[in-house]
Amino acid sequence: MSQIITRAKLNQMIDSFLADHKVVAGPVAASGQRFFFQTLLQPDQLVLNPNIMPTNSIKEFFFPQHETICKYRYEGKELIVNDVEPFAVDQILFGARPCDAASLPILDKIFNWDYQDQFYRLRREQSIVVTLACRQADENCFCTSVGLAPDTQSGADAMLLPIDTDAEIFEVRTFTDKGKNLFNQQTTNSNQTGQTATPPEIRFDSKNVEKYLTEHFNDPIFDETSMRCVSCGACTYLCPTCHCFDIVDEGGAAKGNRVKNWDTCQVPLFTLHASGHNPRSNQSARQRNRIQHKFCIYPEKFGLILCTGCGNCTRDCSASLGVRPLLELLDKKNR
Repeated sequence: MSQIITRAKLNQMIDSFLADHKVVAGPVAASGQRFFFQTLLQPDQLVLNPNIMPTNSIKEFFFPQHETICKYRYEGKELIVNDVEPFAVDQILFGARPCDAASLPILDKIFNWDYQDQFYRLRREQSIVVTLACRQADENCFCTSVGLAPDTQSGADAMLLPIDTDAEIFEVRTFTDKGKNLFNQQTTNSNQTGQTATPPEIRFDSKNVEKYLTEHFNDPIFDETSMRCVSCGACTYLCPTCHCFDIVDEGGAAKGNRVKNWDTCQVPLFTLHASGHNPRSNQSARQRNRIQHKFCIYPEKFGLILCTGCGNCTRDCSASLGVRPLLELLDKKNR
């Protein structure tokens, strides 16, 4: 016996959350047949189409692109620094892709490692993530290659699985107390069950990739594959697991804010030293570092691959590059 909910009932739930001043977010239609995960103003903005992939990731609801961490000012010759107290409102995220939500347990590791990021931690505590199971995979999807699936539970509190083709009825599966409480008394019993996509074929063996990267640091394949990269950084900004940031002071000499901004390892300035030396001065070295980080360094440190196989890095790359084509080549080299 499964639990189901209608789209009309979901809209009623969202209405009540908005009335309670909670943040509700989900995929929203934008221009050019694109969809972006963003804050909702009304329930009918939410697009629960299991066949679309939002361009951006839900990570920005936990790790914002721009975040003030303290404020400073001078009173005469005295420097006054005021910490910004971590603050978050209750937020419910509907319609996240399973591969997107799976990034959260991965990000939890880095933001709670040697230093606990209270801004991130508080947002995680006050958030509920409801994923939407995929009904189809496109040519860029490779979740199965990193141990996930179209209905992966990782990082989700609950999941919606479309039952009808119009996505007006959903099976509800809950995985945590947050998910159970969210849908408590909102669902009805049914013999119907939701549908998920046929898992995409496994495109490479991650262990093979890790072994090859460990043994072939100076492989010319990085020179060859990076030639068409334009160093725009889109792959990192749209990646659910990339988490590089910079801390800078914004303001004037008298007062200002110390802020945390997203950064990317794919641009030359990322590793430029004050001396003028740059240990990763070319795109080949930068791309190698990104792949090494995702499939060697992070797994060695935390036991998890720093990738969920969402395909955003290829799907939205202006040069159709991304990590998957390179990973397939590395896998073949080690067979």
